[in-house]
Amino acid sequence: MEHKKEFEKAVEKKVERTVKKVVKVIAMVILGVVIFLLANYLLMRLWNWLMPDLFGVGSVTYWQALGVFILAKLLFGFGGGGGKSKSGSHKKKIKSSNKCGSWRRDFDEWKHYDQFWKEEGEEAFKTYVRKIKNENHDTTEEN
Repeated sequence: MEHKKEFEKAVEKKVERTVKKVVKVIAMVILGVVIFLLANYLLMRLWNWLMPDLFGVGSVTYWQALGVFILAKLLFGFGGGGGKSKSGSHKKKIKSSNKCGSWRRDFDEWKHYDQFWKEEGEEAFKTYVRKIKNENHDTTEEN
């Protein structure tokens, strides 16, 4: 008899845990549906409040807002990404020192620009302008 009572208690606990899990799953599904419908209602209200005044478009019904919501989710994703990649990821890892190496070398050369402009650049520019003016002056006299 004792063995039968222990078996009954074990079965009762197992059934109780299973029922709790089922109730939690059903509650989560209902909560998810309610949140989805509420988000859709909020989208409809925001659309009807902002879009007609800002862009001159018509207002939408609840079902049209649901269509816009689903379309936006399809186009822009469902927000499931964004997690950190694991160390065993198949993506190639790039060392930060190798990124844009040639551009960095070119940029390093620009630190001498101000000094060059002070020493040679301003005078070279003035010479170039005089040359252009003389060439333009010579061509206007020929015409």
